[in-house]
Amino acid sequence: MKSRRPANDVFRALADETRRHILDYLRTGPRTSGEIADQFHSTWPTISRHLAVLRSSHLVISERRGQAIYYELNTSVLQDVVQHLVAFVKPLRHAVPARRHLQQEG
Repeated sequence: MKSRRPANDVFRALADETRRHILDYLRTGPRTSGEIADQFHSTWPTISRHLAVLRSSHLVISERRGQAIYYELNTSVLQDVVQHLVAFVKPLRHAVPARRHLQQEG
């Protein structure tokens, strides 16, 4: 089975340090938006925007339970990202090594 290629918005979401910290915090399980906000020195609107970016990139999923909104990691998207990045370090059988390619041009 071939993995899906992550969308650019996933990489944009991961580019921000605060969003990476939110994802790290969610590794232990679902958390409310209030619990997440309590972990940071940012304002509530700032954390809310970060959560919206993570949600729109499908890195997290959210579920309303009464008055609270719970967020949790979407591990399938994270697995796609990891597989995509691992492909960069896998050697291609037919690829010319970079050094040899550069020497031939020179």
